[in-house]
Amino acid sequence: MIQPDNTISVYIVEDYLLIRKSLALMINQAEDIETIGDFETAEKFFEAFEKKQSDIVILDLGLPKMNGLSATKILKEKYPNTKIIILTSHEQTDEVLAALACGANAYCLKDVKQQEIQNIIREVYKGVIWIHPKVAESTRQTAPKPISTDFDNLYKNISIETNLTEREYEVLRKIVEGKTNTEIAQDMCISTHTAKAHVGNILSKLSVTDRVEAAVKAIRAKIID
Repeated sequence: MIQPDNTISVYIVEDYLLIRKSLALMINQAEDIETIGDFETAEKFFEAFEKKQSDIVILDLGLPKMNGLSATKILKEKYPNTKIIILTSHEQTDEVLAALACGANAYCLKDVKQQEIQNIIREVYKGVIWIHPKVAESTRQTAPKPISTDFDNLYKNISIETNLTEREYEVLRKIVEGKTNTEIAQDMCISTHTAKAHVGNILSKLSVTDRVEAAVKAIRAKIID
């Protein structure tokens, strides 16, 4: 059991103000949990986290600029002991698997109730991996079927073919890092128009509709490291 004097500290990163504040209100009703800050972007969150770490970070996937997937990856690389709860409306299998692969400890939908989010925080704090039952069932139904019952060859030949150019691979890597078109242009010494064109080509070749989906697919399919 968590001792009364051992309060679980939580940061919330969610771009919608109403959701962010409602979530903080629900969490703070618990005597053993306390939100110590909330932010609309990952960039603002990281500035605060460098100065004061929390036990738990609740992250939205669809954040502006750096998305929640990139933030999860960066956070886990620098602070591997920090627990991350993904809070999102996304139920797609790719997003779930990519978030877990990046180090997320829980995958929770935004319709979560007060008692539920409090319990999830407590479970994650203790080391439990938690996935919303609705998402878990969807993942089970849509997960790729193994091509063999041999443990060494279950998914050996499953891959995603891409025809990205070297330049597009470089841009895709920066998308995964959460870079905007302007930042990509600056890093690669190209115009913003050219960066935008590269991003458009990447989305088309990967058959995705936005940057978050591109990052998810790149990580899950190991298109880039």
